[in-house]
Amino acid sequence: MRWLLYAFGRSLPPEYREWVLHDVTARTWVLRHLLRSVVQLLPIAVLLYVLIPGPAWVRGCAVLAGLLLGFFYSIALLYETTEHRAVKAGYRRGTAAALRNQGGSAEREEQARRYAERWRTLPPGDV
Repeated sequence: MRWLLYAFGRSLPPEYREWVLHDVTARTWVLRHLLRSVVQLLPIAVLLYVLIPGPAWVRGCAVLAGLLLGFFYSIALLYETTEHRAVKAGYRRGTAAALRNQGGSAEREEQARRYAERWRTLPPGDV
């Protein structure tokens, strides 16, 4: 029940502070955010599908369009939302982003090297 309230934006008790930070910085933090979005959008989608008059395909298309728009905004506000959750748990703004960026720096350096190697070199004859 606490997780459900947390998914809808309610703060957790202070003893769950570390769990909230883990939730917004774990390797699967994006999937966790999307799962919370599904939990938020699904009841509204079901209610709208039941209450909108008309043929089933029209209701389905309307609800699907609403869900797509909801997921679009959820993804657009992904970083701000997770950062806000960490701030509500008592962490300073930027803590979650710093922890997410801290891990995997060697992998990012390798990606940057490959990118520079492929795209930042001059083609033959343009020296």
